[in-house]
Amino acid sequence: MGYFDIPVDHVHCQPVILDYLASKTIASNDLVVVSPDVGGVARARAFAKKLSDAPLAIVDKRRHGHNVAEVMNLIGDVKGKVAVMVDDMIDTAGTIAKGAALLHQEGAREVYACCTHAVFSPPAIERLSGGLFQEVIISNTIPVAEKNYFPQLTVLSVANLLGETIWRVHDDCSVSSIFQ
Repeated sequence: MGYFDIPVDHVHCQPVILDYLASKTIASNDLVVVSPDVGGVARARAFAKKLSDAPLAIVDKRRHGHNVAEVMNLIGDVKGKVAVMVDDMIDTAGTIAKGAALLHQEGAREVYACCTHAVFSPPAIERLSGGLFQEVIISNTIPVAEKNYFPQLTVLSVANLLGETIWRVHDDCSVSSIFQ
């Protein structure tokens, strides 16, 4: 937003993913929202608030280089819970896969991964389809090649969200009210 001299709204796909998760009918007392790193805590907290104020857990990791993550420990309780990891993008899936392994080690019953942008650089598909995730939920902001589909992958469309945003801008109405 800081690069424009006109008003800009940040359109994020949180409502699309939240609607989908609501259709899963996961009991709120079974749910914990997980940030895969400290930098994503605000995003995960906002997500958890929309999911009946679900508890929050944080994967504390140290990065030793570009696209190289080492998980150190978990802040929060996931034992016997359905863990929903929320991130803005998945590139090589190193961070989210190591985080999911830690969640299973700490007793999570199921682990879901949710992200807006699925970059899926190698070896992401191998990491995501290796059995750590019950489901990997992404939006279609970046097209996923057919060869990169795997059984746990769910691709959600942002078309209606973008269409509604365009109409609201055109009609001079609030865009931010979509996300409240």
